[in-house]
Amino acid sequence: MEATLDVVKREGRGKNEANRLRAAGRIPAVVYGARKEGQAPEGVAVAVDPKALLRILRSESGANTLISLKVEGAQSHVMVKEYQIDPVTHTLLHADFYQLAMDKAITVTVPILIKGEPRGVKLQGGMLDFVTREIHVECLPTDIPEHIDIDVTELMLNQAIRLRDLPVSPKWKPVTEPDTMLVHVVLPKAEEAAAAADAAPTAGAEPEVIKKGKDDKDKDDEKKK
Repeated sequence: MEATLDVVKREGRGKNEANRLRAAGRIPAVVYGARKEGQAPEGVAVAVDPKALLRILRSESGANTLISLKVEGAQSHVMVKEYQIDPVTHTLLHADFYQLAMDKAITVTVPILIKGEPRGVKLQGGMLDFVTREIHVECLPTDIPEHIDIDVTELMLNQAIRLRDLPVSPKWKPVTEPDTMLVHVVLPKAEEAAAAADAAPTAGAEPEVIKKGKDDKDKDDEKKK
């Protein structure tokens, strides 16, 4: 998804300036340029409409949304780097953006979306355990997936889907460890505990010890003589 956002440069900084902006219906933000070797990226102070930014953050692509940022007639492509939300009022307080080079790959976090109902749940009484809900992928800014779908329909009891099992995509490649388990079908905990109890040896059971009787002892004594 791509969105457009208009911002204006601001001169002042500090708490008083931030309060003034919020009273006027805007919040402070900073746009960081591309990182250069040996140098930290420079930031440009701007003011942004929090409602417009919240609509972007609450969209399906969320913080991975490619934003066309307009600043005093100039336009650049950015993504949200960080943002702060008031814990009480849940209003947006501050945001940081970073500029993108459209021909260079970036690493983003993408959610996993499950499709279907496993056969191991319908037919075998299992339970689907959603282990890893998001992964890191590398791709160009224009190829960021909103989510990655996995079909769990054919999963039977004790079967799993790992990251390495997903089809290869020409637009992105995983950065997360390939052996990472995404989902698996397991027994419900009550049944798993019962199965483990049945398989365990009886508590207090001792191995059988065969002792020599008196006749056997006498025979041994005669052999020694």
